[in-house]
Amino acid sequence: MFDDLLLALQRLDKLLEQAVIKAQTVYGSEAANDPYRGLRIAHDEVQQILERQPGRPLFAVSTESAQPNNKSLNWLQQTFGLSEFDLEIILITLAPEIDLGYERLYAYLQDDVTRRRPSMDLALNLLCPSAEAKLLQRSHFAPDAPLIKYDLLHLIPDPHQGSPPLLSHYLKLDNQVIHFLLQQKGLEPHLVSWCQLVADPAVEDKLPIRNEIKQILPKLATQAQKISQPLILYFYGLYPTEKSRSAIALAAQLNRRLLIADLAQALAIKEDFDHLLKLLFREASFHDAILYLDNLEALQTKEQHLLSKNLVDRLAEVKDVVILSGTQSLMATLTDIQGVITVTFPLPDFAQRRVYWQANLETKEIALSDRDLDTLANRFRLSSAQIAGAVTNACNQALWQAASELEELPLDNIIKPTLNDLLLAARDQSSNNLTELARKVKSKYSWEDIVLPTDQLAQLQEICNQAKYRHIVYERWGFNRKLSIGKGLNVLFSGPPGTGKTMAAEVIASELQLELYKIDLSQVVSKYIGETEKNLNRIFTAAQTANAILLFDEADALFGKRSEVRDAHDRYANIEVGYLLQKMEEYEGISILTTNLRQNLDEAFVRRLAFTVHFPSPDEASRRRIWASIWPSEMPLSEEVDLDLLARQFKLSGGNIKNIALAAAFLAAEADSSVTMSHVLQGTKREYQKMGKVWDNN
Repeated sequence: MFDDLLLALQRLDKLLEQAVIKAQTVYGSEAANDPYRGLRIAHDEVQQILERQPGRPLFAVSTESAQPNNKSLNWLQQTFGLSEFDLEIILITLAPEIDLGYERLYAYLQDDVTRRRPSMDLALNLLCPSAEAKLLQRSHFAPDAPLIKYDLLHLIPDPHQGSPPLLSHYLKLDNQVIHFLLQQKGLEPHLVSWCQLVADPAVEDKLPIRNEIKQILPKLATQAQKISQPLILYFYGLYPTEKSRSAIALAAQLNRRLLIADLAQALAIKEDFDHLLKLLFREASFHDAILYLDNLEALQTKEQHLLSKNLVDRLAEVKDVVILSGTQSLMATLTDIQGVITVTFPLPDFAQRRVYWQANLETKEIALSDRDLDTLANRFRLSSAQIAGAVTNACNQALWQAASELEELPLDNIIKPTLNDLLLAARDQSSNNLTELARKVKSKYSWEDIVLPTDQLAQLQEICNQAKYRHIVYERWGFNRKLSIGKGLNVLFSGPPGTGKTMAAEVIASELQLELYKIDLSQVVSKYIGETEKNLNRIFTAAQTANAILLFDEADALFGKRSEVRDAHDRYANIEVGYLLQKMEEYEGISILTTNLRQNLDEAFVRRLAFTVHFPSPDEASRRRIWASIWPSEMPLSEEVDLDLLARQFKLSGGNIKNIALAAAFLAAEADSSVTMSHVLQGTKREYQKMGKVWDNN
């Protein structure tokens, strides 16, 4: 694989052989045997210098022979506009990287054992036939010459001289160029910590790539390559796996490598960012790789404005495909670059999620029914990475459970998770950003715990069914095309305190295996103009990745009747209500609002809700059921406790009954006895006092 490069060095050897012969004449036949050579200047040597024509090359050897056809050298020549003379310089500086014997040759030719690197003077002496040519060829080392302009070659001053002449500067080939010419695998050391080279891009056929990635982008990229025009793509979205997989797929279709760079990690290195960018862009060229710049938002801050300008300057020079990736809108400094195409990456839709689930389950040899696959894909809006993590975690949890139940695990059988294991694992994969904005409620209640009239229970079941079968209605039956917004479930629970509104939300969360987050709207509403909208936007943005049910408590704090606009505060209050309506319609999950005062809500707002469920105060029969179900099975309850009497005489809500039962239990614990009727009545008395009601036990 290095035959053509070795042939090029053989050509250099012939050049050096001629130079060594000339050197014997220039330095004298005794020079090689002089132990003080290079450390003193003899009178004869001074005389030779005075007699020699100024600027005349010491060796003036013949370089007339065909250049070897080296693929890497040819690529450098075409990419950076190098001349044949430039390639000769590159070979001279590359030689010691292959064989240290060249250092001894260079020291001999420079008549100084300490000068083992080739200098600019040595290169010109070897390659120039005359003094005039030597002066003209100095232009190859000028700041605007390709070798120097693109940092392919470095001029290093002799450290033993103060302000040395340019001719005495050593020539050092850039490390990236050395790695490229020697076909060394891996990245330049300065890039290793924040870059990854995908050398052989391959994408699983079972994991779907969107049509514009499969078809449109390769066409655009191919066309850009043919006409040597840049194609800058901006992959915009919250889900890094979908974006990186699509970039890998594009590179695979173009039969190229992919160089992934994390800009956030690059900034953390605390090195010159522009220098790192220069190394990065050139590394992509050397590996014939498409460049993928991730975490573009790291350059969005005011402090990073200059650094983003560095990136803009680099992008303005490229003539290739470059992919930018971020989670925010394209920064203003980049919008001026010609040819930037934004490709949006939303959360995978139902069909994509179903394929991801099926593909990951098949890798674990787990087969689910179509109905169960639909349930997983429909219930949780997850990325492909989250789905893969859910499957792995569910398998691990199933193995843990089996180890705790079985004396010995079977060696020839894989412990497979159940649908419930997968649902729990999927829930754990959801984002927990909402914990900063809301209180997570651990759902403990089921259908057996809640006591409501038949119609209200039917409404709650209908809410669950709409969540369970949305994929059929929206995806399979096409309602998704009919609705741009309003595909979420917006529900209103109204009724007096303690009638089961929060319990009902927990029952729904348990039924659907979703997390429940309670948001106190009284804490969200701000007296400062615009702050309420900011708080609401943060909540709904976090909820998009949380796969959670949002429970807005005390809805009347914000959703009261929109008043007639009399001043600026009224106008902004109405704007807040309108903004919340907009965010609720955009949110595709379940949002539940609770209020104690249904009559205070704006009717126009209520009409835009999918469900309104009224929780009435329980009647006597319902109170009897609540009294009967409120006691834990472990609780020692005396037979004298008359549940019928309690239900008939005390018109209380479920919340009040729960408080009374708990108070009675503590009274019994203090007396070290079972719960008696007197304990229950004492607890009822305290509850009446708390409610401000007159206690009459007659």
